[in-house]
Amino acid sequence: MYRKRLIVIVTVLLLAPLGVAAQGSEASATGRATADAATPQARIQATLETALEAGIPRELLESKIEEGQAKGVAMERIAAAVEARLQGLLKAQEAFSRAGVEAVTGGELLVASEALNAGVSESALAAVALEAPRERRAVATAVLTDLVRLGYASGEAMARLDAALARGPEALVNLRAEAAASLRARGLISTEVGAGAGMGAGAGGPQF
Repeated sequence: MYRKRLIVIVTVLLLAPLGVAAQGSEASATGRATADAATPQARIQATLETALEAGIPRELLESKIEEGQAKGVAMERIAAAVEARLQGLLKAQEAFSRAGVEAVTGGELLVASEALNAGVSESALAAVALEAPRERRAVATAVLTDLVRLGYASGEAMARLDAALARGPEALVNLRAEAAASLRARGLISTEVGAGAGMGAGAGGPQF
């Protein structure tokens, strides 16, 4: 009986290190998996998947990735910028949904996200989307955004925009040019950008 107990004890002692090693290996594997999940590449992939599920065009995020890569930006910063852009796009998507605005293009969604980020109210954003002619919706939103950047409250900026829209396309273009010139004079933008995008620096999240 004593001999059998001794054999059992010795066996347990011999196997114990193997169990500890196995647990250590499992913990190490778990740690590696957690670390992998937190890599910039994994964060970017998760962000793209979230966008797909929400119906956000991937190209709105991929353009941010390409911009960062072209400038040689660290992947950590690119991941943060892509995540921030998605949050802005989701916020704009929700604002349009609450206002009953349908058939929004990717460009309009991006401009709207920048408008909200600049401080444009949801009500003003919805008013532009519902009142401006469809072909001028993105430009009108960009103008409203830059007026707010210049210091106008959403209500006052909206009044100026409404007046320009009432006078026609030329008045809207002139108002945009005036706003862009003022922003350049203040050093807030350096170049003119396309009509379908926001005019101010910082469009679509953190800049590189």
